Amino acid sequence: MFNQVTLIGRITKDPELRYTSEGIAVTNFTLALNRNYKNSNGEYEADFVNCHIWRKNAESTANYCLKGSLVGITGKLQSRHYENQEGVRVYVTEVLCDDIRFISLKTPNNNQTFSGELVKNSEVVGT
Repeated sequence: MFNQVTLIGRITKDPELRYTSEGIAVTNFTLALNRNYKNSNGEYEADFVNCHIWRKNAESTANYCLKGSLVGITGKLQSRHYENQEGVRVYVTEVLCDDIRFISLKTPNNNQTFSGELVKNSEVVGT
């Protein structure tokens, strides 16, 4: 079986870093992915994909990315389900990220973007 996902999109809100009880870093974020066609109103729509990234990549994502940052991710698609408080089964599809590339990041000052930095193995290096 082959399960490989590659996506490029913008982060919808500032990523939040947390740690498991074992001390492993995890960051969850949502990517907005624009569709390539217009709807009946002549507007482009977007899909929103929940993503999870672990360990050093999680720390780097939380340290360097803000809402609006353009990133590329690779990972695996995963589906799961749970029962909510009303007893209804809820299905969730998400991406477990293996790697992330920072394409265009937002800075804390006035949310201006800057490019030209490359992230390789979770370390920012100049281009």
